Amino acid sequence: RQALEEMRALYERNQADVSEAKSGRTDLIFLIRFRHCCLLRNQRCLLAYLYDRLLRIRALRWEYGSVLPNTIQFHMSTEEVEWFNQYKKSLATYMRSVGGEEGLDLTQDIKPPKSLYIEVRCLRDHGEFEIDDGTTILLKKNSQHFLPRWKCEQLIRQGVLEHVLS
Repeated sequence: RQALEEMRALYERNQADVSEAKSGRTDLIFLIRFRHCCLLRNQRCLLAYLYDRLLRIRALRWEYGSVLPNTIQFHMSTEEVEWFNQYKKSLATYMRSVGGEEGLDLTQDIKPPKSLYIEVRCLRDHGEFEIDDGTTILLKKNSQHFLPRWKCEQLIRQGVLEHVLS
């Protein structure tokens, strides 16, 4: 906000000096150019800041999944939340378009797995959880299970499960 206010003030001063320079005061041209360079520098800084924020928001989609925790959403503007939702939809559309009928979930196994099954502890009550073979497991707080990594990785990122390292 401070940078935008500074840019607005520089722009207004330049507009006033340009009017005077047109009427014959050529000594203001260097000052006008200097302010213009300051405006361009501030613009580059703000664009770099916004681009970095977008990269971080994009990384949040890969880290937390399609639903962001409220503590993170609280620190985002409405435009950033809207951008996150558009990116989420775009990624979902792409993942459905590749990998056959069911699509391909690219958010699974971000790091290569050391084993296909892992031991997890449930951090809060979640309810029933179905595995590919049709087995249904009740995820209750403090219960431990030995589950396929790819099925529970999303719940680990959401904070429902915790990977137990023996």
